[in-house]
Amino acid sequence: MQYWRQPFPDERRVLNLREGQTALVREVWLQDGERRLVFARSILPRASLLGAWRQLGRLGSRPLGAALFSDAQVVRMPLAYRKLDLRHKMRKEIGRPGLLWARRSVFLRDGHAILVTEVFMPEVLTL
Repeated sequence: MQYWRQPFPDERRVLNLREGQTALVREVWLQDGERRLVFARSILPRASLLGAWRQLGRLGSRPLGAALFSDAQVVRMPLAYRKLDLRHKMRKEIGRPGLLWARRSVFLRDGHAILVTEVFMPEVLTL
């Protein structure tokens, strides 16, 4: 699913976006059959959808990761990890109780940033 929306406050801080500024938000589930294993949420600011990354706004059902990792000009910043407590706004998007771990990273190309967050469901531990 892809739509224009205001990122969450913590996402805005990471990307230096102003309150009220919208970005392309992409949310997908990575699954093994019917089992949902990872919820991925990407924030693509308007300014980042110019130039070399303009095709990212038109991915449709194609995976964002394939576009990012196939481009040698893309730099991945260090990963950040955290537990998502029940107060985090992303929990509403996921709709799952219990402890969930997440990681996120900023990807840079030509000075433009996008943010990718992955939230791991407990079922991922059974693989």
